[in-house]
Amino acid sequence: MIRTVVASTLLLLGIALIAISAIGLIRLPDVYHRMNSVAKAASLGLSCVLLGVLLLIPGWRTAVVVLAAVGLQLFTAPVGGYALARAAYRAGAPLASITRYDELGGRAGEGADGSARHPD
Repeated sequence: MIRTVVASTLLLLGIALIAISAIGLIRLPDVYHRMNSVAKAASLGLSCVLLGVLLLIPGWRTAVVVLAAVGLQLFTAPVGGYALARAAYRAGAPLASITRYDELGGRAGEGADGSARHPD
């Protein structure tokens, strides 16, 4: 009974994080904010869903598969998000108007008007 309640809570938390990530993908102002939303919230959400599944279907085989999937997800999602954001920056994707500092370019105010930047 307790295991089912904890598993259900993890599943609902994971679904909520994935939904928040999807809303961020739609509502955030530029590609960089969207990458951050998807890379962080979705990877944590998927990890919660997988751990909830582990509690619902206990066993060694399930544990190995779930722990491998969680480990790979927590490692590859942030790295992939960073790589995609870096590629978008190099391709010249504009920064949102609320961005005050361009850390890759090392210049303040570059993204305010969406002006062109010189990639590294």
